[in-house]
Amino acid sequence: MLHIVPDIDTSETLTERQKAVLDAALRLLVEEGDQLTMTAVARRASCSKETLYKWFGDRDGLLTATVQWQASKVRVAPVDGKGLDLGSLRASLERFASDWLKVISSDTSIALNRVAVGHAGSGKDNLGAVVLENGRFALARRLKPVLEAGRQAGLLDFADAEMAFRTFFGLVARDVQIRLLLGDRLELTEATIGGDAVRATQQFLALFGAKTGPQGL
Repeated sequence: MLHIVPDIDTSETLTERQKAVLDAALRLLVEEGDQLTMTAVARRASCSKETLYKWFGDRDGLLTATVQWQASKVRVAPVDGKGLDLGSLRASLERFASDWLKVISSDTSIALNRVAVGHAGSGKDNLGAVVLENGRFALARRLKPVLEAGRQAGLLDFADAEMAFRTFFGLVARDVQIRLLLGDRLELTEATIGGDAVRATQQFLALFGAKTGPQGL
């Protein structure tokens, strides 16, 4: 069963102090990986273990909140479904793609995903499920409404939002994440990430852009 921390599942509900604690936990994951403990986080963040237990419940709760905090850095620009145009849709998709590439290429995300992959099927904890639920699946829930708004505005043409999302995700990620997890030192500069975000969005619109209608592409 997933360990969810409903009181602090988004960046809007976290205090600045809680964000600092989660950043400390992320740094420890980079340095120590599987050896992350509540004691180590408390020491690094200069807070008591009692405070950590009060905020996050236990180690699984802390890991869940850490994943949620990292995923919250991938923003989805809001769109106005009624007045949505191609420019606004394109900008929202490009921002999502750029943010996601920045997050998955960070040392913290690489370390977090390596630990999650290492735990998958081991029975140690449910970190893999936590990463999926609060990472990839949460991002899908946030971006699909944008895709649906694009379809309703006559800008996109697809039969299934999940399929469309998976296609966009694949166009953005390509082989980047797996190469990073395996230790490849890719040079992902701001310019490279921006160019990749534009390219992925263009390819997605070429595949799913509505070919007819008042606002056809």
